[in-house]
Amino acid sequence: MNLDTTQLVALAAALGWASGLRLYAVVFLTGLSGWLGWVQLPSGLQVLQSPVLLSVSGALVAVEFLADKIPWVDSAWDVLNTAIRIPAGAALAYGVFGGDETTWGAVAALLGGGLAATAHAAKSATRAAVNTSPEPFSNIGLSLLGDAFVPGMLWLSVNQPLWFFAGLAVALVVMVAVIVLLSRFLRGLVQRLRGHWRAAAA
Repeated sequence: MNLDTTQLVALAAALGWASGLRLYAVVFLTGLSGWLGWVQLPSGLQVLQSPVLLSVSGALVAVEFLADKIPWVDSAWDVLNTAIRIPAGAALAYGVFGGDETTWGAVAALLGGGLAATAHAAKSATRAAVNTSPEPFSNIGLSLLGDAFVPGMLWLSVNQPLWFFAGLAVALVVMVAVIVLLSRFLRGLVQRLRGHWRAAAA
């Protein structure tokens, strides 16, 4: 499948946004789609089809799948990947156009980095808040939702880009609301814990 301009823009946005949630799955699924011939990847993304990169990203997908299901390990994993997901989202979005048109590539990189940062912040805040609950099922449920949501949005970006843009708009509104609400909750939780520690130390 050769991608038109609308599909390329949607793909750049999807790669950036999804990288903030499941970076290694994004790299693996995108590269696999190109390697299998399902999608003709732009020249800037064809490196993802490398068997070596597919093997490494596939292994990291398995590690992330397990780490993301364990309370508090998931938050530690998010912290470790903060410095990776956002620049990687920008780089992947740049790769959609960067091989042929550097101006559009730079715009895509800014878009991709911003979307990755938003998705990563919302995911990290949500999982940190959920980890305050003693039961593990909500944590696992949210993780499985992300496992399904990311490939679904990647598929939409290529096959139904207008529906993807609609879904992305809704997701961004929800994510910004989550960031605002949960940041207040987490700040309050930290303040309460500090109060307990001070009282215990006194």
